[in-house]
Amino acid sequence: DAIVVTSANAHHRELVLEAARRGVHVLCEKPLATAVADAEEMVAACREAGVVLMTAFPVHFSPAVQALRGAVADGTLGEIVGLTGTNNGKLPAGRDWFTDVELAGGGSLVDHTVHLAEILDSVLGEPESVHAVSNRILYADRAGEGAETGGLVTLTYASGVVATIDCSWSMPADAPTWGGLTLQALGTGGQLQIDAFAQHVGGPGQWLPYGTDFDALLLDAFLDAVRAGEAVEPTGEVGLRTVRVVAAAQESVRTGQPVALAGV
Repeated sequence: DAIVVTSANAHHRELVLEAARRGVHVLCEKPLATAVADAEEMVAACREAGVVLMTAFPVHFSPAVQALRGAVADGTLGEIVGLTGTNNGKLPAGRDWFTDVELAGGGSLVDHTVHLAEILDSVLGEPESVHAVSNRILYADRAGEGAETGGLVTLTYASGVVATIDCSWSMPADAPTWGGLTLQALGTGGQLQIDAFAQHVGGPGQWLPYGTDFDALLLDAFLDAVRAGEAVEPTGEVGLRTVRVVAAAQESVRTGQPVALAGV
């Protein structure tokens, strides 16, 4: 048996732990949890129960992202110098809990940091430190109390490479899509630019996607993992690492200082 957890973020822990107790495999929506300790408990419980735990990062399966991982691994881009990412969207007002700090764990920092944090994790591993700023300039009159609507996260790696994530609810209400994800990777041997949701045919009053369905690829990978009895990336451990990045970003916003990931 297997389940997909798509509840409010604050309820992920209890649902995943119950699934583990019942011996049920889990695909859990991102973020894996709203606290690092909760994510650690979820990963440990599923490991001890022998069930698959994967985190729902569909963009992991984008052919363009796979090409990026390959280009970094085989040296096509040379030495990576820096990466700049954006994950912007509309204010997710259709589901009130998305902007409720208690249920979501935060605002746009929580919602739109983790996708790119996962991609960067798969390319560069864990960062050494995180620095972040946030604001409530956009949609301040509509977002839940205390929920940031704009943010910028800077990740520094052991090699000295710096990556940035613009994680904002900055898309206008009449934009043709809910949002988008882009990433530019610059290396000594070249650069690669990704626009994960660029596949579309546009026209008056219509925006028709075509090509790869990332959600379908994610579900296929999860079901294959369930049949094999062994998780594949993005695993619960990957989800845990992205929760640590978000927690470090939130602490950095509070203190105004960079936060070492090792202490989170």
